[in-house]
Amino acid sequence: MSTSSSVDLAALDQERSAAIAAYGWGARVRFFQPRNLAFWVWGVFVVWGGWYNLQSTIAARYYAPAIGLALVVFAVYGAVFWWFTQHIDRYASHPALLRMMAFLWGGFAATFAIALPANDALLGIYAKLFGQPFAMDWGPALAAPFTEEWGKGLGIVLLVALAPGVMRTAYDGFVAGAFLGLGFQILEDVLYVSQSAPTQFGANQIEASLSTFAVRMASGIGSHILFSAIFCTGLIYALGLPEQPRRLGRGIGLILLAMVLHGTWDGQAAIVASLFSGTAAAVAQVVLMAGLPLIGIAIVIQVFRLAVAEERASLHPILTPEVARGVLTQAEADAAAGDGKARRRYRTSGHGLGQRRRNRHVLEAVFDLAHEFGRSGGDSDERVEFARAEVLRLRSRQS
Repeated sequence: MSTSSSVDLAALDQERSAAIAAYGWGARVRFFQPRNLAFWVWGVFVVWGGWYNLQSTIAARYYAPAIGLALVVFAVYGAVFWWFTQHIDRYASHPALLRMMAFLWGGFAATFAIALPANDALLGIYAKLFGQPFAMDWGPALAAPFTEEWGKGLGIVLLVALAPGVMRTAYDGFVAGAFLGLGFQILEDVLYVSQSAPTQFGANQIEASLSTFAVRMASGIGSHILFSAIFCTGLIYALGLPEQPRRLGRGIGLILLAMVLHGTWDGQAAIVASLFSGTAAAVAQVVLMAGLPLIGIAIVIQVFRLAVAEERASLHPILTPEVARGVLTQAEADAAAGDGKARRRYRTSGHGLGQRRRNRHVLEAVFDLAHEFGRSGGDSDERVEFARAEVLRLRSRQS
């Protein structure tokens, strides 16, 4: 290798290390931060909400079978969501501790310490100003988007202060926001189950809770998880971060969009009743209940694509030195750092199912190599060398 090539490689390695540091690849989260005010705010609100939840659970101990089933079912639901986010999180992976802190804030602080008392207060204000019927019909739609979304949004602000090395772009806000929503969703669902269990004086509490299970499971992805991912992405855009230029208009637009989606979801019955009657109202209710999650999912996919662009760009400087060394081909690096269409085009290139299957394996190995560099800070070590060898081994099987 010539001297100029060595100098070029050294420069590329420096650019890789800079990109890893800038985008938070391999960054860790420290839980106990006694000198950080955000840690104490996070802890006080989570403990406060947890204590409220514990008291409610003790008060509802007679309905332990229904609550216990709810905890098991929604724990499985949460585990599936956790696996799914791990699967799609191909870039600067978010530490498990960050995800857990987001979940705990959404489940206890945002739900029980902020949203419940704030919702009660707002509903009381609406009843005094506009009458009890208005508060019952329109109150949830005009309270929850403010109290619940901003309660979860405060969690994002705290996470930025607690983990500045990880929270670098709008994509980080998207992922953390989804976990805030997951915590809120699961703990709220358990609360709803505990409230439905006393039907028929608790004699058939499992049967009485089944409809609640069905509705909450079916609507889960299209409600809090979705709202929070959009809202928190917008909040990061509005605030701006070191690697995320501030885009105030886009941020406010996404915040308002999440609040409108949330308000429409909670105000379905009132909206339908104000526009339709009789059979038309029943049909409109079904259409709205089925259509809103689909619309929300379509929107959140677009928000994901918008937010992930900054993270995806970080792969270029991480993989370029490996192209220069001959470990990766340019096509492999472009596919990994490209969008979904670029990855799909690479996976389906070649002839035969065997070739395409091997392309998928190579691409996964390229992502593994990028994550190993993120873990090591850009340095070569035993795990990095193993990941390099895996790319070469899988590619050699294509000949």
